[in-house]
Amino acid sequence: MRYHDTHTRIENGNGRRGMKGEHRSPKEALAEHLKMSVLTLRLSPGEDLDEAQLSQAFGLSRTPLREVFRQLAGEGYLDLRTHRGARVSEMSHTTLRDFFLVAPMIYGAVLRLAAANATADQIDQLKEAQNTFRQALRTGSAEERTLANTRFHEVTGEMAGNVYLSPSFNRLLIDHARIGMTFYRPQTARMAENLSEASDQHDAIIAAIEAGDEAAAAQLADDHWTLSRDQIELFVMPEGLDFPLGQVPGKTSA
Repeated sequence: MRYHDTHTRIENGNGRRGMKGEHRSPKEALAEHLKMSVLTLRLSPGEDLDEAQLSQAFGLSRTPLREVFRQLAGEGYLDLRTHRGARVSEMSHTTLRDFFLVAPMIYGAVLRLAAANATADQIDQLKEAQNTFRQALRTGSAEERTLANTRFHEVTGEMAGNVYLSPSFNRLLIDHARIGMTFYRPQTARMAENLSEASDQHDAIIAAIEAGDEAAAAQLADDHWTLSRDQIELFVMPEGLDFPLGQVPGKTSA
């Protein structure tokens, strides 16, 4: 990872996620850089962070650097280990299994609450995020598509505004971005069609939220998750995970 080069791109305003070109402190720039790098797999799951390189690239001493690490560890981007420094949060078979089990539940709850609680300003933000996503689908890279999709769903989480649900949802979005990167590199015509369908589902989600239709929003969450899951499974289904996704191992459906 060439931290200095990435830092320069961030300062020039390129590849930034949900930012408007405002001046940021070195700590804010570092935090945004690390978040983007984790979400787009520039930093691999389990990769150790080089404190010396990061300090030099962002002009930070050890104390503020570690403050950023603690913040991002609390949000689920990093793991902190005693006497061993910080590393990118892992993605093991266990985390993948847990992800597939709970994702449809959490997405459904978030969109139902979003339909119930969204403000006009938040709906405008969601429409703006969707415009960015559509543009990324047309001309953007896999990274830009991933970040734009993540931002869209972040806004729905802000709409839901639930103090208990938000941490779990934000953690879910981190891993969804990471394991879904291949989804935004369509290799077949069918995969490209699925991306277009995902964008159309975003539009339907916006309409349901704007109408305050909680049931429709929850159903769209399930439809949207199914579309995404079917693509992700092709690449990341862990060996031995042979039970239906979304179902607890050892239990059968009614």
